[in-house]
Amino acid sequence: MKNIIKIILFAGALATFTACHVVKPYQKPLLDNAQLFRDYNSTDTNSIAKLHWNEVFTDTILQKLISEGIRRNIDLQKAYSVTRQAQAYFDQSKLAYYPDINAAADLTVSGSSNPQAFNTTNNRIYSVGLTASWEADIWGKLKSAKKAQLALLLQSSANARAVQTALIANIANNYYNLMALDQQLLITEESVTNWQITVNTMKDLKTADIVTGAAVVQSEASKYAVQVTIPDLKQAIWQTENIINLLLGREAGPVMRAKIDAQKSIAMLNPGIPAQMLANRPDVMAAEYSFRNAYELTNVARTYFYPSITLSGSGGYSSYVSFFGVGSLIGSLTAGITQPIFNKGVNKARLIVAREQQQQALLNFQYTVLSAGQDVSNALMSFQTAGEKAATRVSQLDNLEKSVDYTQQLVRYGSANYTEVLTAQQNLLIARLNSVNDRLQQLQAIVYLYRSLGGGWQ
Repeated sequence: MKNIIKIILFAGALATFTACHVVKPYQKPLLDNAQLFRDYNSTDTNSIAKLHWNEVFTDTILQKLISEGIRRNIDLQKAYSVTRQAQAYFDQSKLAYYPDINAAADLTVSGSSNPQAFNTTNNRIYSVGLTASWEADIWGKLKSAKKAQLALLLQSSANARAVQTALIANIANNYYNLMALDQQLLITEESVTNWQITVNTMKDLKTADIVTGAAVVQSEASKYAVQVTIPDLKQAIWQTENIINLLLGREAGPVMRAKIDAQKSIAMLNPGIPAQMLANRPDVMAAEYSFRNAYELTNVARTYFYPSITLSGSGGYSSYVSFFGVGSLIGSLTAGITQPIFNKGVNKARLIVAREQQQQALLNFQYTVLSAGQDVSNALMSFQTAGEKAATRVSQLDNLEKSVDYTQQLVRYGSANYTEVLTAQQNLLIARLNSVNDRLQQLQAIVYLYRSLGGGWQ
């Protein structure tokens, strides 16, 4: 017993002086993120990502859809399930410091026979006991394994937050797209009505010998060219509604929505500074936790080159009468040390693979950061260009409306060709449809920026 106590004390002292040289403390990867947002240099720490999603999306109908999606979306529920599994593994890793304890009960029957005495002797031995085994964490293997499991737990939690930010963005994008399609359908149906007026006008002008029959059939063909796009718009609306319902985890059906003209943009579109984005964006956090997990597993791989000390013991009760009869107590206590010498290169291969996986995780983290910066830059440019186009589009629409009016008047007096009227109307329709796309781009750029900065999971 004294020798075993000495081994335990020696193991503790050895762990204190040498464990820190085997495993290495985690160091967060360093990146130069000063220029992560292209052509954007600001020290303003106000960021749209700090806002709750219901402050960004103020449409009450959209807010209800997002709330339902967070409650019912299948992918988000699956992500939460993965997090719960990771929590279970982490809880298990915390118990690795304790000994393994097992209970056992045995019945041993033995006998012999004496042919001369015509009798048989049977002996029964009853025993119950406990066995325990404990490995001293001298080199920090169990501690590093626990840290690795914690990193996996944090990574799964960050992944769940990333799923939520993507979910909110997808619901909002499809909601805005649905309203844009509604508006484009309305514009197209109005255009068909206006084209029919043009057709009637051409028929009257033909009767008055101002235009030929070609003007009538050409105007009718142009009307049908517009009308034929209506089924496609209705199909797109139908499919977008189905997409939204799938995101909400419900059966396909109509989706309530407002008008795109009623949508209001938030005043604050500041992205903040890159460091805020790195600390807030879930996929960046998940990539770092993945690197941290690989880092700790490399520490674990190093410990396999060093000896392990194991203490084991057993105790119990043995009887010849019954499990509860008169018997004797039995017990043992063993201490052992095992040093790997040759194991066919398993430990070496394990360490090489762990280091390479750590390097892969580092590269993945670097790529995720660069990709995040690109997302923010693209969102800012998208919003800027949409605003510039919208400002110019107002002037274009004003001039095209005047062009339609002027050409219609001129053709009545024979001063203009009917093709000029058709061309002016066609250009006006395209410009009106594009103006809806400009507004949609503005709204979706806000969604894109909010998601790219990591907003939506708070």
